[in-house]
Amino acid sequence: MTHSLRRRLVVSVFALLCSAVTFADTTDRSEIRIRDPFVLPDPSSETYYIYGTTTSGIFDGDIERKAVMVFQSKDLKNWEDPVPVWEIPEDHWGRETVWAPEVHQYKGRYYLFATVTSKETLPTPPGRPQNVRRGTEILVADSPLGPFEPFENGPQTPHDWMALDGSLWVEEGVPYMVFCHEWAQITDGSFDIVQLSEDLSHPVGEPQLLFHASAAPWVRCRGDIGELYQGKRYHAYVSDGNWLHYTKDGTLLMLWSSYGPTKYAVGVARSQSGSVFGPWEQLPDPIWSDDGGHPMLFNTFDGRLVMVIHQPNRKVERARFFEMEDLGDTLKIKGEIADD
Repeated sequence: MTHSLRRRLVVSVFALLCSAVTFADTTDRSEIRIRDPFVLPDPSSETYYIYGTTTSGIFDGDIERKAVMVFQSKDLKNWEDPVPVWEIPEDHWGRETVWAPEVHQYKGRYYLFATVTSKETLPTPPGRPQNVRRGTEILVADSPLGPFEPFENGPQTPHDWMALDGSLWVEEGVPYMVFCHEWAQITDGSFDIVQLSEDLSHPVGEPQLLFHASAAPWVRCRGDIGELYQGKRYHAYVSDGNWLHYTKDGTLLMLWSSYGPTKYAVGVARSQSGSVFGPWEQLPDPIWSDDGGHPMLFNTFDGRLVMVIHQPNRKVERARFFEMEDLGDTLKIKGEIADD
């Protein structure tokens, strides 16, 4: 064997060994601060993509929400260091913050739904905090790792609304976005729906109301339980973090968040028609009431239905994962997924 051939063989073996080793650092989920966590399972690689928003303070401390990040995990416990999938450009309409990312696979591509806030002010009703332009923008990529590109420089929710937490829902082959109309603008926050174009690039028609937050018997006015916003107490009912799910018997549920009797909570609404258009019946008690929210559901690779929320609702939020029991007409928490 010649020296050059021997050298090429050694280099090839070294490259092969390196490719078989994962050098990525991992961090236990208990150490990671994340708000509004969203999980996209990828069965082909048995990888969970976990999306959140931050560019600093991933662990403790203040979070500057100017980018959407993705973590990868094989077990929902150990997460690789995050990488950005979209950073707000300097000339973007919403340079203030980005929240509540969701990534949905739809017709072979990946769509990021992100709540973006601008410094641009809107007319403000009397007794409300200053309204600013806020909405859900949809971006698209060919990979769950991005990079995601916007369709246009603006949200797909109405431009004169304070709207947030948009989520994709497909019913009878038609794509829709279900989203929240914020309490700061309308006092009694609501959940609304708008049809989307086939490529999800723009809304079709006007939004329709699904229900207001005050319709649920468990919901409390944020001011009545002492919750302050920008240092002031407001009379308002919060609508937040909608997630739609069909149970094993075909019942359509919506999990969503608001303030409960004492703390932030997760409740359940049930569609009486089986359609997203309702009418919606509110179940009397929240399924989670210990200061956490913004729920979403996904199936693990071993077949468990799991709800993820952030908890607590303020300060140093962590992702918590709960196995759910499907009762047909509702869901209930079986227990938290163990750390080991």
